[in-house]
Amino acid sequence: MNLTTTYLGLELKSPLVPSASPLSQEVDNIRSMEDAGASAVVMHSLFEEQLTLEKYELHHHLTYGTESFPEALTYFPEPTNFRVGPEEYLDHIRQAKEKVDIPIIASLNGCSVGGWTNYASLIEQAGASALELNIYYVPTDIDLTSHEIENTYIDILTRVKAAVTIPVAVKLSPYFTNTANMAKRLDYAGADGLVLFNRFYQPDINLETLEVEPHVLLSTPQAMRLPLRWIAILYGHIQGSLAATSGIHNAHDVVKMLMVGADATMLCSVLLRHGIEHIRSLEKDLREWMETHEYESVKQMQGSMSQLNCPNPSAFERAQYMKALQNYQPIWGKVYTPS
Repeated sequence: MNLTTTYLGLELKSPLVPSASPLSQEVDNIRSMEDAGASAVVMHSLFEEQLTLEKYELHHHLTYGTESFPEALTYFPEPTNFRVGPEEYLDHIRQAKEKVDIPIIASLNGCSVGGWTNYASLIEQAGASALELNIYYVPTDIDLTSHEIENTYIDILTRVKAAVTIPVAVKLSPYFTNTANMAKRLDYAGADGLVLFNRFYQPDINLETLEVEPHVLLSTPQAMRLPLRWIAILYGHIQGSLAATSGIHNAHDVVKMLMVGADATMLCSVLLRHGIEHIRSLEKDLREWMETHEYESVKQMQGSMSQLNCPNPSAFERAQYMKALQNYQPIWGKVYTPS
């Protein structure tokens, strides 16, 4: 039974890829992921703020006593907020490459066009097989237009592509006016793949301290519906690879994502909940499902249920929305039939 797939031009032994998470902060964990069956690993992210802070600190020390304003440092995250700095991140890539044979995909997380994108070339030199651009952008300027926001994504991608020769994927959010058009623009601008979708972690309020606090909620299987729909719609319409992330918790989730056209299925919350060894269980269950349903390879099922190949293409559009609402059966009563 052949589980191989191609993602970002890389031949992977299976579609099971741990995505960026704290688990990859230890090289031993990356080795454990490979042993458990991971076909590649996306490293934890290096943040734009880390690179900006490093540059600012250098400038601060070079100009100390002349025109420096030390209070401005309070606008940047404290160095202790980050597990590793830029140099440590590069060393981490080198060490991982020495210890494992699977591809190591680095992750740059940022939201603006700036010098931090030049770090991509150092990541390539450190030995990364590919680079994932995690563009985590929450626009709050009410005068900023959607066109300007989209151009920021394109500009970031263009700068990074000009700096490296390794494949570059873009991890983006689902909050565009026209996700399909944005995917097409990124594809045309040179993205080797798209990762759908980034989950924006929302802040919460501590009612005792009256402070805004970060709040991380792990995904549930229901979260997979959004990337499933858009991968099904985009399959066959863009040249780059498609990776599914968010809500993939069992082998059935993996199969569904492959059937709508995913080249890789990214794993995060499920590994944080059940541990790295769960990759082994997912692969075992995937093989059993394929054997039971007489599939000989992953490539045989890829895209078979995409909008391009689905007997009812409208199932991924508005018609399915109306059908779902009209046929919903409340657990406490009868179906409401609109007049």
